[in-house]
Amino acid sequence: VESVLDSARSVRQYAYAPYSGFRVGAAVLDAAGRITAGTNVENASYGLTLCAERAALAAARAGGAERILLVAIAADTAEPITPCGACRQWIAELAPHALIAMLTLEGSERWCTPNDLLPHAFGGSMFRTTT
Repeated sequence: VESVLDSARSVRQYAYAPYSGFRVGAAVLDAAGRITAGTNVENASYGLTLCAERAALAAARAGGAERILLVAIAADTAEPITPCGACRQWIAELAPHALIAMLTLEGSERWCTPNDLLPHAFGGSMFRTTT
């Protein structure tokens, strides 16, 4: 677990954040014991910006991860950073049973579940109709 938290904290240095200067790192641990990291990647067209959480989750899936056990998110903030709404939906879909660790660089941590972040999340079951 500490390796995942350390990875999230250290990978943020590689973020591409020329507009906001706000660097975020994320790391996920899958059931096979692999750690996959990601950073935020900004774009001049802000809507195309990729958050660190989504970068890490996408890379983990591309690497064969099927079950995510832990998602760690780190930023240089006074309080542990929480995922944005889009990332909460990604976590609910791709890591529904994971623990979420929100971290500062100074060592503060906040832990929760995907359901804590996004209760009543939209999911695949919504596509099933009752007609």
